[in-house]
Amino acid sequence: MELTKHGHACVVLSEGDRRLVLDPGGFTDPAVLRGATAVLVTHEHPDHFAPEPLRAALAADPALEVWTNGAVAGLLDGPAGRVHVVGDGDAVTVAGIDVTVHGELHEIIHPDIPRVGNVGFLVGGSVFHPGDALTVPGEPVGTLLLPVHAPWSKMWEVIDYVRAVDADQAFAVHDGLLNETGLGLVGGLLGERGPGTPTPYSRLAPGDSIEL
Repeated sequence: MELTKHGHACVVLSEGDRRLVLDPGGFTDPAVLRGATAVLVTHEHPDHFAPEPLRAALAADPALEVWTNGAVAGLLDGPAGRVHVVGDGDAVTVAGIDVTVHGELHEIIHPDIPRVGNVGFLVGGSVFHPGDALTVPGEPVGTLLLPVHAPWSKMWEVIDYVRAVDADQAFAVHDGLLNETGLGLVGGLLGERGPGTPTPYSRLAPGDSIEL
């Protein structure tokens, strides 16, 4: 399986002629949806979910399907039978790939801001995208897509989350608001200048790919 970073929280997982797009939000070029086999959306915030480009992609490709939570499905209002609602504990097959669903809620931004639903996806028993939550899936993870910077996170929480998941490797996502200085600081704390984790950490620049 090939992993390609597409900016902020969006990645594409490709295997043969199958192309799964995760969290194509407003910080990502809508062209990422061209040729998609399936789309997985963790939650409704605009940096993860852009309704109009996704509606256009569904209209352009009658075979395209979406898996997401109930709130996003309601906002998307997509074609019947092609937008699938999933929740914590579900196991589904997406474009022939096994996907399990983990978590229920977005992390707390502030106690006065209502929490929205958030589901994480473990794709192919290997790649875990938690969305905007520090969900530990409770099963082995090969590659953790790590949200490294957000209004709801602290660096110590990110480090402890990496330790708790104990994946074989971690790649940065949710980094679209960081400049080069911030990316370097985060990388150092998750690597040689930090307290240590069992998981090697690295970052793909937008457009970069790696074989898993």
